[in-house]
Amino acid sequence: MTDLRSVDDAIKQILAEIVPLSAESISLDAALGRTLAETVYATINLPPFPSSAVDGYAVRGADTQAAPSRLRVVADIPAGQTAEKPLEGGQAMRIMTGAPVPEGADAVVPVEATDSMWHVNDDDEALPDAVTVKEAMSENANIRPVGENIRVGDRVIEGGTVLRAQDIGMLASLGIHTVTVHQRPSVAVISTGDELTSITQPLTPGKIYDSNGYTIAALVQAHGGEALRFSPVKDTAAEVEGLFKQVLDASPNILVSTGGVSVGKYDVVRNVVEKLGAIDFWRINLRPGKPLAYGQINGVPFFGLPGNPVSAMVTFDVFVRPVMMKMAGLKTELPLAKAITAEDLTSDGRRTYARVKLTRQDGVLHATTTGTQSSGALMSMVIADGLLIIPEGHTHVPAGTQLPVRLLRDLPE
Repeated sequence: MTDLRSVDDAIKQILAEIVPLSAESISLDAALGRTLAETVYATINLPPFPSSAVDGYAVRGADTQAAPSRLRVVADIPAGQTAEKPLEGGQAMRIMTGAPVPEGADAVVPVEATDSMWHVNDDDEALPDAVTVKEAMSENANIRPVGENIRVGDRVIEGGTVLRAQDIGMLASLGIHTVTVHQRPSVAVISTGDELTSITQPLTPGKIYDSNGYTIAALVQAHGGEALRFSPVKDTAAEVEGLFKQVLDASPNILVSTGGVSVGKYDVVRNVVEKLGAIDFWRINLRPGKPLAYGQINGVPFFGLPGNPVSAMVTFDVFVRPVMMKMAGLKTELPLAKAITAEDLTSDGRRTYARVKLTRQDGVLHATTTGTQSSGALMSMVIADGLLIIPEGHTHVPAGTQLPVRLLRDLPE
Protein backbone atom coordinates (compact mmCIF):
# COMPACT_ATOMS: atom_id res chain seq x y z
CA MET A 1 0.00 0.00 0.00
CA THR A 2 3.05 2.26 0.23
CA ASP A 3 2.70 3.32 -3.42
CA LEU A 4 -0.74 4.81 -2.72
CA ARG A 5 -1.07 8.47 -1.79
CA SER A 6 -2.81 9.09 1.53
CA VAL A 7 -6.23 10.72 1.50
CA ASP A 8 -5.13 13.58 3.76
CA ASP A 9 -2.00 14.35 1.72
CA ALA A 10 -4.01 14.33 -1.51
CA ILE A 11 -6.64 16.70 -0.13
CA LYS A 12 -3.98 19.03 1.27
CA GLN A 13 -2.18 19.22 -2.08
CA ILE A 14 -5.39 19.80 -4.02
CA LEU A 15 -6.73 22.53 -1.77
CA ALA A 16 -3.38 24.35 -1.74
CA GLU A 17 -3.84 24.96 -5.48
CA ILE A 18 -7.43 26.23 -5.27
CA VAL A 19 -8.40 29.87 -4.84
CA PRO A 20 -11.92 31.22 -4.16
CA LEU A 21 -13.83 32.46 -7.15
CA SER A 22 -14.32 36.19 -7.56
CA ALA A 23 -17.40 37.86 -6.11
CA GLU A 24 -20.44 39.06 -8.01
CA SER A 25 -23.39 41.29 -7.17
CA ILE A 26 -26.81 39.66 -7.50
CA SER A 27 -30.41 40.50 -6.72
CA LEU A 28 -31.64 39.59 -3.26
CA ASP A 29 -34.34 37.54 -4.99
CA ALA A 30 -31.64 35.18 -6.27
CA ALA A 31 -29.49 35.06 -3.13
CA LEU A 32 -30.95 32.06 -1.29
CA GLY A 33 -28.25 29.45 -0.78
CA ARG A 34 -25.47 31.72 -2.02
CA THR A 35 -22.35 32.47 0.01
CA LEU A 36 -22.03 36.07 1.19
CA ALA A 37 -18.67 37.49 0.10
CA GLU A 38 -18.51 40.36 2.59
CA THR A 39 -19.91 41.15 6.01
CA VAL A 40 -23.10 43.23 6.05
CA TYR A 41 -23.54 46.05 8.57
CA ALA A 42 -26.78 47.81 9.41
CA THR A 43 -27.26 51.23 7.84
CA ILE A 44 -30.58 51.89 9.57
CA ASN A 45 -32.14 51.15 12.95
CA LEU A 46 -34.80 48.47 13.19
CA PRO A 47 -37.37 49.48 14.03
CA PRO A 48 -36.51 52.96 12.72
CA PHE A 49 -39.08 54.58 15.03
CA PRO A 50 -40.82 53.63 18.30
CA SER A 51 -43.64 51.34 17.21
CA SER A 52 -46.61 49.65 18.78
CA ALA A 53 -46.23 45.98 19.62
CA VAL A 54 -50.01 45.46 19.80
CA ASP A 55 -53.31 46.69 18.46
CA GLY A 56 -54.69 49.14 21.01
CA TYR A 57 -54.44 52.74 22.18
CA ALA A 58 -51.41 54.97 22.56
CA VAL A 59 -51.61 56.76 25.93
CA ARG A 60 -49.65 58.52 28.60
CA GLY A 61 -48.96 55.94 31.28
CA ALA A 62 -49.65 58.52 34.01
CA ASP A 63 -53.24 58.83 32.74
CA THR A 64 -53.89 55.13 33.39
CA GLN A 65 -52.62 54.75 36.93
CA ALA A 66 -56.07 55.27 38.48
CA ALA A 67 -57.60 52.51 36.30
CA PRO A 68 -60.25 52.25 35.15
CA SER A 69 -59.51 55.51 33.33
CA ARG A 70 -61.64 57.24 30.73
CA LEU A 71 -59.66 58.92 27.95
CA ARG A 72 -60.76 60.95 24.94
CA VAL A 73 -59.88 59.37 21.59
CA VAL A 74 -58.47 62.00 19.24
CA ALA A 75 -56.85 60.14 16.33
CA ASP A 76 -56.43 56.85 14.49
CA ILE A 77 -52.94 55.61 13.52
CA PRO A 78 -52.91 52.69 11.06
CA ALA A 79 -49.62 50.97 10.28
CA GLY A 80 -47.69 53.05 7.76
CA GLN A 81 -49.07 56.38 8.93
CA THR A 82 -48.03 58.88 11.59
CA ALA A 83 -50.05 61.06 13.95
CA GLU A 84 -50.55 64.64 12.80
CA LYS A 85 -49.99 66.12 16.27
CA PRO A 86 -48.62 65.06 19.66
CA LEU A 87 -50.72 63.24 22.25
CA GLU A 88 -51.77 65.41 25.18
CA GLY A 89 -52.83 64.56 28.71
CA GLY A 90 -56.20 62.84 29.04
CA GLN A 91 -56.12 61.71 25.41
CA ALA A 92 -55.69 58.39 23.60
CA MET A 93 -55.02 57.50 19.97
CA ARG A 94 -56.13 54.22 18.43
CA ILE A 95 -53.04 52.51 17.02
CA MET A 96 -52.31 49.34 15.06
CA THR A 97 -49.39 46.93 15.48
CA GLY A 98 -46.26 48.32 13.84
CA ALA A 99 -47.55 51.91 13.62
CA PRO A 100 -45.35 54.74 14.93
CA VAL A 101 -46.08 55.69 18.54
CA PRO A 102 -47.10 59.38 18.56
CA GLU A 103 -45.05 62.04 20.27
CA GLY A 104 -46.26 62.49 23.83
CA ALA A 105 -47.30 58.84 24.32
CA ASP A 106 -45.18 56.53 26.45
CA ALA A 107 -47.33 53.37 26.52
CA VAL A 108 -49.78 51.38 24.43
CA VAL A 109 -52.84 49.76 25.98
CA PRO A 110 -53.84 46.47 24.28
CA VAL A 111 -57.38 46.66 22.96
CA GLU A 112 -58.24 43.71 25.20
CA ALA A 113 -57.51 45.91 28.24
CA THR A 114 -60.12 48.48 27.15
CA ASP A 115 -63.88 48.60 26.66
CA SER A 116 -63.37 49.20 22.95
CA MET A 117 -63.38 46.42 20.37
CA TRP A 118 -63.35 46.80 16.61
CA HIS A 119 -64.13 44.49 13.77
CA VAL A 120 -61.34 43.36 11.48
CA ASN A 121 -61.54 44.81 7.95
CA ASP A 122 -64.42 47.15 8.83
CA ASP A 123 -63.10 50.28 7.15
CA ASP A 124 -66.23 52.27 7.95
CA GLU A 125 -66.19 51.62 11.69
CA ALA A 126 -66.29 54.97 13.45
CA LEU A 127 -63.56 56.04 15.84
CA PRO A 128 -65.01 56.05 19.38
CA ASP A 129 -65.22 59.37 21.20
CA ALA A 130 -63.65 57.91 24.33
CA VAL A 131 -62.17 54.68 25.65
CA THR A 132 -62.00 53.18 29.12
CA VAL A 133 -58.60 51.77 30.06
CA LYS A 134 -59.06 48.90 32.52
CA GLU A 135 -55.42 48.39 33.51
CA ALA A 136 -52.60 50.71 34.57
CA MET A 137 -49.80 50.87 32.01
CA SER A 138 -46.14 51.25 32.92
CA GLU A 139 -43.79 53.47 30.94
CA ASN A 140 -42.84 51.97 27.54
CA ALA A 141 -45.41 49.17 27.89
CA ASN A 142 -46.03 47.46 24.50
CA ILE A 143 -43.69 49.83 22.68
CA ARG A 144 -40.85 48.56 20.51
CA PRO A 145 -38.03 51.09 20.91
CA VAL A 146 -35.86 52.38 18.09
CA GLY A 147 -33.15 49.80 17.29
CA GLU A 148 -34.71 47.05 19.42
CA ASN A 149 -33.91 44.54 16.66
CA ILE A 150 -30.71 46.07 15.34
CA ARG A 151 -28.92 49.41 15.40
CA VAL A 152 -26.94 51.35 12.82
CA GLY A 153 -23.42 49.93 12.58
CA ASP A 154 -24.28 46.52 14.03
CA ARG A 155 -22.81 43.49 12.29
CA VAL A 156 -25.78 41.73 10.70
CA ILE A 157 -24.45 38.75 8.72
CA GLU A 158 -20.83 37.61 8.48
CA GLY A 159 -19.09 37.13 5.16
CA GLY A 160 -18.87 33.45 4.32
CA THR A 161 -22.43 32.78 5.45
CA VAL A 162 -24.65 30.66 3.23
CA LEU A 163 -27.78 32.76 3.04
CA ARG A 164 -30.97 31.24 4.46
CA ALA A 165 -34.56 32.47 4.28
CA GLN A 166 -34.24 34.39 7.57
CA ASP A 167 -31.02 36.01 6.34
CA ILE A 168 -32.77 37.11 3.15
CA GLY A 169 -35.60 38.60 5.21
CA MET A 170 -33.16 40.44 7.47
CA LEU A 171 -31.38 41.96 4.48
CA ALA A 172 -34.69 42.99 2.95
CA SER A 173 -35.73 44.66 6.21
CA LEU A 174 -32.59 46.80 5.91
CA GLY A 175 -33.52 47.84 2.38
CA ILE A 176 -30.69 45.85 0.82
CA HIS A 177 -31.76 44.75 -2.65
CA THR A 178 -28.43 43.48 -4.02
CA VAL A 179 -25.76 41.42 -2.26
CA THR A 180 -22.18 40.52 -3.02
CA VAL A 181 -21.69 36.77 -3.13
CA HIS A 182 -19.06 34.32 -4.26
CA GLN A 183 -19.65 32.89 -7.71
CA ARG A 184 -21.00 29.36 -7.85
CA PRO A 185 -18.40 26.90 -9.11
CA SER A 186 -19.37 25.45 -12.48
CA VAL A 187 -18.51 21.78 -12.78
CA ALA A 188 -18.38 19.95 -16.10
CA VAL A 189 -19.49 16.32 -15.68
CA ILE A 190 -18.63 13.71 -18.29
CA SER A 191 -18.90 9.94 -18.46
CA THR A 192 -16.95 7.59 -20.67
CA GLY A 193 -17.50 3.95 -21.51
CA ASP A 194 -18.52 1.73 -24.43
CA GLU A 195 -21.08 0.16 -22.13
CA LEU A 196 -23.01 3.38 -21.42
CA THR A 197 -26.41 4.12 -22.94
CA SER A 198 -28.54 7.22 -22.65
CA ILE A 199 -31.46 6.80 -20.27
CA THR A 200 -33.78 7.77 -23.13
CA GLN A 201 -32.82 4.67 -25.12
CA PRO A 202 -33.71 0.99 -24.58
CA LEU A 203 -30.98 -1.23 -23.18
CA THR A 204 -29.28 -3.70 -25.47
CA PRO A 205 -27.13 -6.71 -24.41
CA GLY A 206 -24.02 -5.66 -22.51
CA LYS A 207 -25.15 -2.07 -22.01
CA ILE A 208 -26.03 -0.10 -18.85
CA TYR A 209 -27.54 3.31 -18.32
CA ASP A 210 -25.31 6.29 -17.59
CA SER A 211 -26.22 6.80 -13.93
CA ASN A 212 -22.91 8.41 -12.95
CA GLY A 213 -23.48 11.49 -15.10
CA TYR A 214 -26.76 12.18 -13.34
CA THR A 215 -25.45 11.28 -9.88
CA ILE A 216 -22.42 13.55 -10.05
CA ALA A 217 -24.39 16.41 -11.63
CA ALA A 218 -26.93 16.12 -8.82
CA LEU A 219 -24.16 16.18 -6.20
CA VAL A 220 -22.75 19.33 -7.79
CA GLN A 221 -26.15 21.00 -7.55
CA ALA A 222 -26.76 19.72 -4.01
CA HIS A 223 -23.55 21.38 -2.87
CA GLY A 224 -24.19 24.77 -4.44
CA GLY A 225 -22.54 24.38 -7.83
CA GLU A 226 -23.71 24.66 -11.42
CA ALA A 227 -23.53 21.33 -13.22
CA LEU A 228 -22.66 21.15 -16.91
CA ARG A 229 -23.52 17.56 -17.83
CA PHE A 230 -22.32 16.16 -21.16
CA SER A 231 -23.50 13.04 -22.95
CA PRO A 232 -21.24 10.00 -22.52
CA VAL A 233 -18.72 8.99 -25.19
CA LYS A 234 -17.06 5.72 -26.09
CA ASP A 235 -13.67 4.59 -24.83
CA THR A 236 -11.59 5.82 -27.75
CA ALA A 237 -8.86 8.39 -27.45
CA ALA A 238 -10.29 10.43 -30.34
CA GLU A 239 -13.80 10.64 -28.87
CA VAL A 240 -12.59 11.37 -25.35
CA GLU A 241 -10.19 14.07 -26.58
CA GLY A 242 -12.93 15.65 -28.67
CA LEU A 243 -15.27 15.69 -25.69
CA PHE A 244 -12.63 17.27 -23.43
CA LYS A 245 -12.05 20.06 -25.94
CA GLN A 246 -15.81 20.65 -26.17
CA VAL A 247 -16.03 20.76 -22.38
CA LEU A 248 -13.18 23.26 -22.08
CA ASP A 249 -15.01 25.57 -24.50
CA ALA A 250 -17.73 25.86 -21.81
CA SER A 251 -15.13 27.38 -19.42
CA PRO A 252 -15.92 25.29 -16.32
CA ASN A 253 -14.19 25.89 -12.99
CA ILE A 254 -13.80 22.15 -12.39
CA LEU A 255 -13.81 19.19 -14.74
CA VAL A 256 -15.00 15.82 -13.44
CA SER A 257 -15.08 12.57 -15.39
CA THR A 258 -16.15 9.12 -14.30
CA GLY A 259 -14.54 6.00 -15.67
CA GLY A 260 -11.48 5.49 -17.80
CA VAL A 261 -8.83 6.15 -15.16
CA SER A 262 -8.06 2.60 -14.02
CA VAL A 263 -5.63 0.10 -15.60
CA GLY A 264 -7.92 -1.52 -18.18
CA LYS A 265 -7.04 -1.67 -21.83
CA TYR A 266 -9.79 0.83 -22.67
CA ASP A 267 -9.25 3.23 -19.78
CA VAL A 268 -8.10 6.08 -22.04
CA VAL A 269 -9.08 9.18 -20.02
CA ARG A 270 -5.80 9.34 -18.16
CA ASN A 271 -3.78 9.29 -21.40
CA VAL A 272 -5.92 12.03 -22.95
CA VAL A 273 -5.58 14.24 -19.87
CA GLU A 274 -1.79 13.80 -19.92
CA LYS A 275 -1.82 14.82 -23.59
CA LEU A 276 -3.93 17.95 -23.00
CA GLY A 277 -2.62 18.83 -19.53
CA ALA A 278 -1.05 16.91 -16.67
CA ILE A 279 -1.90 14.28 -14.09
CA ASP A 280 -0.51 15.37 -10.72
CA PHE A 281 -1.21 12.07 -9.00
CA TRP A 282 -3.10 8.83 -9.44
CA ARG A 283 -4.18 6.05 -7.05
CA ILE A 284 -5.30 6.88 -3.52
CA ASN A 285 -5.12 4.82 -0.33
CA LEU A 286 -8.90 4.74 -0.26
CA ARG A 287 -11.72 2.18 -0.34
CA PRO A 288 -13.83 2.46 -2.39
CA GLY A 289 -12.17 4.71 -4.95
CA LYS A 290 -8.47 3.81 -5.27
CA PRO A 291 -8.16 4.65 -9.02
CA LEU A 292 -8.71 8.41 -8.66
CA ALA A 293 -6.75 10.80 -10.85
CA TYR A 294 -6.16 14.48 -10.22
CA GLY A 295 -4.54 17.00 -12.54
CA GLN A 296 -4.97 20.17 -14.58
CA ILE A 297 -6.15 20.90 -18.10
CA ASN A 298 -5.60 24.48 -19.29
CA GLY A 299 -5.49 25.51 -15.64
CA VAL A 300 -8.81 23.81 -14.86
CA PRO A 301 -8.66 21.29 -11.98
CA PHE A 302 -9.45 17.81 -13.29
CA PHE A 303 -10.80 14.90 -11.27
CA GLY A 304 -10.94 11.48 -12.86
CA LEU A 305 -13.32 9.56 -10.62
CA PRO A 306 -13.69 5.78 -10.77
CA GLY A 307 -16.47 4.35 -12.91
CA ASN A 308 -18.13 2.27 -10.20
CA PRO A 309 -21.05 4.37 -8.91
CA VAL A 310 -20.32 4.12 -5.18
CA SER A 311 -16.64 4.88 -5.76
CA ALA A 312 -17.61 7.88 -7.87
CA MET A 313 -19.88 9.23 -5.11
CA VAL A 314 -17.37 8.68 -2.31
CA THR A 315 -14.45 10.24 -4.16
CA PHE A 316 -16.62 13.20 -5.16
CA ASP A 317 -17.59 13.77 -1.53
CA VAL A 318 -14.04 13.38 -0.22
CA PHE A 319 -12.13 15.32 -2.90
CA VAL A 320 -14.34 17.38 -5.22
CA ARG A 321 -16.77 18.73 -2.64
CA PRO A 322 -14.06 20.51 -0.57
CA VAL A 323 -12.73 22.13 -3.76
CA MET A 324 -16.20 23.43 -4.58
CA MET A 325 -16.52 24.75 -1.02
CA LYS A 326 -13.21 26.61 -1.18
CA MET A 327 -14.09 28.11 -4.55
CA ALA A 328 -17.41 29.25 -3.09
CA GLY A 329 -15.71 30.99 -0.17
CA LEU A 330 -16.68 28.36 2.41
CA LYS A 331 -14.65 26.56 5.03
CA THR A 332 -13.62 23.16 3.72
CA GLU A 333 -13.78 21.22 6.98
CA LEU A 334 -16.93 19.14 7.14
CA PRO A 335 -18.35 18.22 10.54
CA LEU A 336 -18.19 14.55 11.46
CA ALA A 337 -20.47 12.66 13.79
CA LYS A 338 -19.37 9.79 16.02
CA ALA A 339 -20.96 6.35 15.92
CA ILE A 340 -20.49 3.04 17.72
CA THR A 341 -20.11 0.00 15.48
CA ALA A 342 -22.89 -2.53 16.07
CA GLU A 343 -20.97 -5.37 14.42
CA ASP A 344 -17.45 -6.50 13.63
CA LEU A 345 -16.08 -4.83 10.50
CA THR A 346 -13.21 -5.73 8.20
CA SER A 347 -11.11 -3.69 5.79
CA ASP A 348 -8.08 -4.24 3.57
CA GLY A 349 -5.97 -1.62 5.34
CA ARG A 350 -6.92 1.30 3.11
CA ARG A 351 -8.93 4.17 4.60
CA THR A 352 -12.43 2.81 4.20
CA TYR A 353 -15.71 4.66 3.89
CA ALA A 354 -18.28 2.02 4.85
CA ARG A 355 -21.93 2.60 4.07
CA VAL A 356 -23.95 2.36 7.27
CA LYS A 357 -27.42 2.78 8.70
CA LEU A 358 -27.52 4.84 11.89
CA THR A 359 -29.80 4.51 14.90
CA ARG A 360 -29.79 6.54 18.08
CA GLN A 361 -29.86 4.79 21.44
CA ASP A 362 -29.75 6.87 24.63
CA GLY A 363 -28.44 9.77 22.59
CA VAL A 364 -25.59 7.75 21.02
CA LEU A 365 -25.39 6.85 17.33
CA HIS A 366 -24.91 3.18 16.45
CA ALA A 367 -23.79 2.06 12.99
CA THR A 368 -24.80 -1.06 11.09
CA THR A 369 -23.58 -1.75 7.57
CA THR A 370 -26.06 -1.62 4.71
CA GLY A 371 -25.06 -5.13 3.66
CA THR A 372 -22.96 -5.47 0.53
CA GLN A 373 -20.10 -3.01 0.31
CA SER A 374 -19.58 -3.58 -3.39
CA SER A 375 -18.52 -0.40 -5.15
CA GLY A 376 -21.04 -1.15 -7.85
CA ALA A 377 -24.04 -1.39 -5.51
CA LEU A 378 -25.53 2.12 -5.76
CA MET A 379 -28.57 0.96 -3.77
CA SER A 380 -26.30 0.78 -0.73
CA MET A 381 -25.90 4.57 -0.97
CA VAL A 382 -29.66 5.00 -1.24
CA ILE A 383 -30.07 3.04 2.00
CA ALA A 384 -27.10 4.55 3.85
CA ASP A 385 -27.37 7.31 6.45
CA GLY A 386 -23.63 7.91 6.51
CA LEU A 387 -20.12 6.80 5.61
CA LEU A 388 -18.29 5.26 8.57
CA ILE A 389 -14.57 6.00 8.33
CA ILE A 390 -12.22 3.11 9.15
CA PRO A 391 -8.69 4.55 9.45
CA GLU A 392 -5.73 3.40 7.39
CA GLY A 393 -3.95 0.34 8.69
CA HIS A 394 -6.99 -1.21 10.36
CA THR A 395 -8.13 -4.54 8.94
CA HIS A 396 -10.44 -5.53 11.80
CA VAL A 397 -12.77 -3.29 13.79
CA PRO A 398 -14.57 -5.04 16.66
CA ALA A 399 -18.15 -4.22 17.53
CA GLY A 400 -18.40 -1.40 20.06
CA THR A 401 -15.65 0.72 18.47
CA GLN A 402 -16.36 4.44 18.13
CA LEU A 403 -15.50 5.86 14.70
CA PRO A 404 -16.16 9.10 12.79
CA VAL A 405 -18.96 9.14 10.24
CA ARG A 406 -19.79 11.51 7.39
CA LEU A 407 -23.54 12.03 7.40
CA LEU A 408 -25.39 11.60 4.12
CA ARG A 409 -28.72 12.85 5.48
CA ASP A 410 -30.13 14.69 8.47
CA LEU A 411 -30.97 12.32 11.28
CA PRO A 412 -33.87 12.62 13.74
CA GLU A 413 -33.00 13.57 17.27
